[in-house]
Amino acid sequence: MATGVTANRAELIAIANSVASEKMIDKAIVIEAMEDAIQRAARTRYGQEMDIRAKLDPNNGDLRLWRVVEVVELVDDIYKQVDVAGAQKLQPGASVGDYLVDPLPPIEFGRIQAQAAKQTIFQKVRDAERERQYEEFKDRAGEIITGVVKRVEFGHIVVDLGRAEGVIRRDAQIPREVVRVNDRIRSLILKVVRENRGPQIFLSRAHPDFMKKLFAQEVPEIYDGIIEIKAAARDPGSRAKIGVISHDSSIDPVGACVGMKGSRVQAVVQEMQGEKIDIIPWSPDTATFVVNALQPANVARVVIDEEEDRIEVVVPDDQLSLAIGRRGQNVRLASQLTAKAIDILTETDASEKRQQEFVKNSELFQNELDVDETLAQLLVAEGFGALEEVAYVELDELAGIEGFDEDLAQELQSRAQEALDRREQAAREERQALGVEDALAELPYLTEAMLVTLGKAGIKTLDDLADLATDELVEKKRAEPRRRNDDAPRRDSRNDGRGNGGVLGEYGLSDEQGNEIIMAARAHWFEDEGGAPDETVEADSAGDETTEPETQA
Repeated sequence: MATGVTANRAELIAIANSVASEKMIDKAIVIEAMEDAIQRAARTRYGQEMDIRAKLDPNNGDLRLWRVVEVVELVDDIYKQVDVAGAQKLQPGASVGDYLVDPLPPIEFGRIQAQAAKQTIFQKVRDAERERQYEEFKDRAGEIITGVVKRVEFGHIVVDLGRAEGVIRRDAQIPREVVRVNDRIRSLILKVVRENRGPQIFLSRAHPDFMKKLFAQEVPEIYDGIIEIKAAARDPGSRAKIGVISHDSSIDPVGACVGMKGSRVQAVVQEMQGEKIDIIPWSPDTATFVVNALQPANVARVVIDEEEDRIEVVVPDDQLSLAIGRRGQNVRLASQLTAKAIDILTETDASEKRQQEFVKNSELFQNELDVDETLAQLLVAEGFGALEEVAYVELDELAGIEGFDEDLAQELQSRAQEALDRREQAAREERQALGVEDALAELPYLTEAMLVTLGKAGIKTLDDLADLATDELVEKKRAEPRRRNDDAPRRDSRNDGRGNGGVLGEYGLSDEQGNEIIMAARAHWFEDEGGAPDETVEADSAGDETTEPETQA
């Protein structure tokens, strides 16, 4: 019988060692799971109400089983308490408040108890394995990993990573790539998420960082930091662009990435299923980088609109289709690469646009400043395009125009200021007709024209304005795509059809100014409560997860 007990003990330790080795988890976790299973079985045998403990020696397999009881004067729970007289039998000298150990005889596992113990151990081991997988992969986001395709479910690829499984969702795959079970596949660890059913490891072969990591593996200069990939954009399975810069003037970044006879770039292209890659030199100068990004098209001129954060690119008429690319691919990738909205115009379109703006501004000056056509055109030719520019420019700059003198400059500024005053008065009357409260006119940064825009949008009181979030007020409006030949849309890479921006988006207010306007509109809420607004509280801003929600009185 002693032999049987020894064999059982040895078997327990052997099982613990085997499971720990197979699942690559700490043996102590398996021992703890076994102890928990034995405790559960013992409670089934002796009573669920008892506080039963089990201890399994990890070296020799010795098992001790006992229950814990508290010494009390008056017993309320016979399963967990014992009086002083009964305590003396367990431990002479025990006093009230002591916890005593009452040894229990070993238990025999029946079929039900054995099954329950098995389930408990499996659950504990499974939880430990999931935790081990999460700890192993949680800090590896951004790495390239190689695995074996295990199965394909509903278009998603499940990859065996050896110690865990990852998934390449349909939108993270290279389009038209054929993947079969047991194929070896390389992918980027996109993110690792802890979930109840275990860590979810999301992989990607379509992310731009996947291409960047592949280049780092193929180009030693990138791995060593001599060459840096500053930007990357992909149309997975079709075409990609990367912007590279060398920190060593003796090394050509483009040539190093291409390699001898294209060997380096071809290795990346093959991994990405034939995706064509344009390698272009990165430049801190935005205009230069945009010109490079639009290769192979030739660019005639670049105009940067800092306020709208847009770039207008003028190309020769015969380069238009090349600059836009098939289905807008070239300009879309260039826009992603430069993080700028790019509009493509032909030289003919640009000339017509400039002519229209010239005529429009000339007529504006003729009507508002009461000057003849020649003088109005001269102002436009010198770069003046708005009444504000004439009214508030330095007098010397205006008087320095050929044919102008100081008296004429002063007269023009005076007329421009009068015209602006007329506009302001007309806007004030329109605002009052719309029923917009005078209190709104006292808020910072808001002009009468802005108040008219608010009134037309139904925002007429302080509460109406205070209820807005910052982006609803000042987010810049996105331009509609221009069209050419009445049927072909001009490619605008940032216009995705998602709304028209904030109510005052056309006026170029910053988010900080929008916050200040909204907080000023909310000030009366706090005054009603008898307190001052907290200066640290900022207005709501959609998409800003750190912004605290406002509480309206």
